[in-house]
Parts: sequence; structure tokens; C-alpha cells
Amino acid sequence: MNLRKNATSFAAKITCGVLCSLLLLSCKSGQKQETKNQEKQKPNILFIAVDDLRPELNFYGAEHISSPNLDALAAESLVFDRAYCSVPTCGASRASILTGTRPTRYRFLTHDVKVDEEIPEAITLPELFKANGYTTISNGKVLHHKNDRKKAWDEIWRPEKGTVNYFTEENKNLIASPESRGNPFETSTVDENEYLDGKIAAKSIADLKKLKQDGKPFFLAMGFMKPHLPFNAPQKYWDKYPIENITLPESYVQPKTTPSKAFHKFGELRNYHSVPQKGPVTDEMAKKLIQGYFACVSFVDAQIGKVLQELEDSGMAENTIVVLWGDHGWNLGEHQLWCKHCTFETSLHSPLIIKVPGKTKGEHTANITEFIDVYPSLAELAGLDVPENQLEGESFVSLINGTPEKRQKDYAVSKFKDAVTLIQGDYFYTEWTDNEGIAYARMLFDHRTDPMELDNLAEKESHQTIVKEMAAALREKWGANFLVNTVAPANTH
Repeated sequence: MNLRKNATSFAAKITCGVLCSLLLLSCKSGQKQETKNQEKQKPNILFIAVDDLRPELNFYGAEHISSPNLDALAAESLVFDRAYCSVPTCGASRASILTGTRPTRYRFLTHDVKVDEEIPEAITLPELFKANGYTTISNGKVLHHKNDRKKAWDEIWRPEKGTVNYFTEENKNLIASPESRGNPFETSTVDENEYLDGKIAAKSIADLKKLKQDGKPFFLAMGFMKPHLPFNAPQKYWDKYPIENITLPESYVQPKTTPSKAFHKFGELRNYHSVPQKGPVTDEMAKKLIQGYFACVSFVDAQIGKVLQELEDSGMAENTIVVLWGDHGWNLGEHQLWCKHCTFETSLHSPLIIKVPGKTKGEHTANITEFIDVYPSLAELAGLDVPENQLEGESFVSLINGTPEKRQKDYAVSKFKDAVTLIQGDYFYTEWTDNEGIAYARMLFDHRTDPMELDNLAEKESHQTIVKEMAAALREKWGANFLVNTVAPANTH
């Protein structure tokens, strides 16, 4: 009897122990599965940079532009109607957006910027994602220098130069000439997959296939080259824009009321063959440049479309945030200027759209947004803590969530060399300042009455009150580390 009782008791203990062990194993297995599920739930990031892209796109109201793939992306995104770069030159703009920091008088000055040299203490956006378990890949031109901030990426890839985006068959005879580059525009029958942007698209498609198999969250950045000079693209994209339909902009003039410092000699374009070294280009060349730019926009649209289609086909689109931006604007003859490198709206205003699955569906926002706002926004959307005391932008997630009243900021500040611009409300206010922060030239435009920026109001008696207000606001928003709190007459120098 006692033996049977003891045996029963022992069996009960064994059964209990087994059940507890199974329960423990089940809990551990459940925890692992939950961790795995949480890992899967981290949103992927597809980060698309497009060199020299103006907001002259169909979804911004430019019906003459053929950009069906960007239009389709915009229809699923939040479209920023008033997004502005921090610096209208490629290297500096990219360094600013990827560190979430503004340029200063001595930082982010030119296209030839290296984050490792100018702000080595910064944690770049891909570094933040990499530290949080993401696979990070850079394809094409993301930062200006391929080897800048290498530790941010698991892989950095760029197509080799020497393809049709640089010196094509038509240009070979020009390489040994005094000009440093070939023709500024060119049509071609070469397969578009042989262009640099075609190769970037193909590499990114292959990466998406691998990333799906890997199963880890990813931060995949693509830096497309077009529509950067030279304007060469397959003939079929040129055919979309007959030259007889191309017209010069209404603002093809340089008003005398505008400070001479506002204009430049568009040296970037003059490096190309057949472009005059002084003075304006001919009307014939101007129209050809505009036609070539449009063709390149349609060409890069097609390449981006291929990648977006693969993202959709892979089934990963429903968990991938897509952000697309142009690193700055570009002048197509406005103020008789070409290229960027100035503080008119045509250089500062840039495309920005963000697709957040389940949240965005083609809305537009008129909130003034800066590119430095992208870093904190992506971090918030992914649930990541941002670096302390680094970021100078403000998240725009409240705009995505439909609660714009929660966003504090509705202005932008941009800089190029000595010129600093405050964009606030309908006003564009620019000062050229010396090392003491004293203004020696000014521009003020009211976009309600002068969207083409042809009437400088800064020296008119009727606008001195608003000039003083904007000057004070510029110093407040830019920070004392750049401009001293002093306002001097514009004719100080």
C-alpha cells in the first residue's frame, strides 16, 4: 500500500516535472518566435536619392512631364509640396540630410564634402539603422564620396565609370580636347541597362531578392545619377518632348533690383563642349538643355519604376517605407541661370515624398519642411532612439498621422556660401553676410504676388518692417553659432 502510494506520488511528481519542462520550453520557444516576429515587423527602408531633380513632376502639377512611376509612388505617399534642401549642392546636401544637421559658415560648403572630415562625431542615418539590426546597402551615389563613412554600410556599390553617362561613342573625340567633359546632351540607341542608372536599378533589384531570402530588416539606399549633367538618355525618352514644344521660362531675365551676388556663371555647365565660356547660351542650346533634362527625368523614372515593381512583386512592399528626394533643385534658365548653386527657389525647392504602408495614400502637405527633418522622421517611424544633441530637424510623423497641429516647425533655412535664406510663410528672405554676421546684400520675395522672384522687396521702404522681422527670425532659427545678433543696413559694404 505504501509502495503503491509512493509510486503514485513519484509518478505525479514526474508528470508535473515533465509538464513544467514542456511549459518552460514552450515559453522559451514562444519568446523566440515573438522576438522573430518583432524582428520581422521592423519596417524596411527604401531610401531613394535623385541627383538634381526639380519638383517639376506630374504629381506636382507639371502635366508636360512623363513620370508615371513616380506618379504612382506619390499616389501612395505623403507628398511634401514645400520641401527644401539645406544646401543647393550635392555633397553638402547629402551630408546634411544623412546627419540631420545644418550647414554652418564653415561646414557643408561645397559638393566635395566628406562627413568623416567635417562632422566625424555624427551618427549617420544608416549607422543608426545598422546599429539596430538592419542590413544597410548603398547603391550608386548616396554620399558624394564612395568611401565616406564606410562603417555605416554593410555594402557600398557603385557602377564603374566609362559607360554612356560619361563619355559615349559620340563624345570620345572630345576627351582629348581642351574641354574637360563631353557634350552636355546626347541621344543614344544604347540599351538603357548599360547606363549607370540602369545598372543601379539592376543591382538594387538583385539586392531586394537577396534581402527577402535573408529575412532581416533592411535600409537600402539608391542614389540615381540622372537628371544630372550630361543630359544623355535613350532616344525614346527624348521623343516624349518634341523640341518645337519646348519654351524658355517666363523668368528668363535678371532684374536689376536683384543683387549681383544672387547670380552665378554656371561654371558646371561651361565645363561641357560647345557651351560658351562667357555670357548666356543661345536660345537653341537653352531649349535643347531643357529637352534633355526632361528626357533624363523620364529615363530615371523608368529605372525607379523597375525597383518599385520588384519591391511589390517580392511581397515586401507592405512592410517597406519608401522615401524619395531630390538632393536640391536645378535651374532651367530661370533668371538666365543653369545648374544649382544659388538661393532662388528653383535651387532650394526639391521633391520629397514618403510612402508609409497603411498610413499614406496620396495626400499633399503645404507644411514647410527641411531635409534635416527626414532623419528624425524615419527614426520615429522605425521606433529607434535618435542620437542625443545631434539632430537639428523635427520629425514630420505628425503630418503622416493626420495631426499637423502637433508639429511645431513650419519654416526652412538654406545656405549657399555667404547667402542664408529663411523660407517662412509666403516670404523668401536671403542675406549675404560677412564673418561677423553683418548683411551686405539682401533679397526679399513675396510668393503671393511674385512666385517667379523677379521683384526684390528688400530695399523698398514699404517692406522695411518685414525685412527687420525676417532678419531677426533668420538669426533666431539659424542659431547664434552662425550669425551674430546684429542687423546692419544692407549697404554696409
